[in-house]
Amino acid sequence: MELHQVPGAPVYYLIGLSGVPGAENEGHTSNAGFVVTDAGVVVFDALGTPALGYRMLQRIREVTDQPIERIIVSHYHADHIYGLQAFEEHAGDPPVWAQQLALGYVGGSSASQGEDAERRLAQRREALFPWVDERTHIVAPDHTFEKELRFEVGGVDFLVRHLGPSHAPGDSIMLVEDHGVLFSGDVIYQGRVPFLDSPQTDSARWLEGLDYLTSLEPAPRFIIPGHGDASSNPEQAVRATRDYIRYVREAMRKAVADFMTFDEAYAQTDWSDYEHLPAFDASNRGNAYRIFLELEAAAFGGE
Repeated sequence: MELHQVPGAPVYYLIGLSGVPGAENEGHTSNAGFVVTDAGVVVFDALGTPALGYRMLQRIREVTDQPIERIIVSHYHADHIYGLQAFEEHAGDPPVWAQQLALGYVGGSSASQGEDAERRLAQRREALFPWVDERTHIVAPDHTFEKELRFEVGGVDFLVRHLGPSHAPGDSIMLVEDHGVLFSGDVIYQGRVPFLDSPQTDSARWLEGLDYLTSLEPAPRFIIPGHGDASSNPEQAVRATRDYIRYVREAMRKAVADFMTFDEAYAQTDWSDYEHLPAFDASNRGNAYRIFLELEAAAFGGE
């Protein structure tokens, strides 16, 4: 839980470990951060267990005693939200903001982010016990927005924008405009294989969201992704995620057009540019299969 600071800015972040959440990493696989202002702290994401959320709160208190003004959630997936419970219980229950599609996840409906919230919680109670247990619960957002949210805290201007459905329906980024810092959530994975293996992933919209990030003026000077290392080269970080998605889409598009089976398509695809990356073994085959199904459905008029 080493705390990092963006050079020359009151913006701080924590970097998760590579891999899937499990006992070896105590569920610490995602990134999160916060911005200190004269009128309070703006938090972005809350990590993957209540214990991790509490450690994050401790790191905040090492920097400032300002109250938590609000928490912005990039998307409602378990590795980014279970830490909200610690803020609810130990930081005065600050308001939580998320894109409105997060409400589907909280309700456990099929319109959620591709996983039933209670089923996922049961799985994490087993995989991450004792850090996730019977007392762990999902904290719903207090406020939602549709496309864009602008606000100011302590003289610092923030822009939150919905770029989903991409990795998940509610995917949102936060730009700290005064400091040129972008919190991208899982729209960007830096230095590791992105996770595409969800029925709610929309790879075409994901690419549109990445194009939006490249169009920002002025361009951010620093990016904190949802997973992987932070970077002072946002263009490279965007390009790495975009190139991977494009590569998988093109390989699977050709396979669908040639009426190949998925197993044939996967075996014949050259993965050498990516097989050295963290999470390749855990995610790549599932990613390719999900995109294969997505493009097959589009080619044959499926939903």
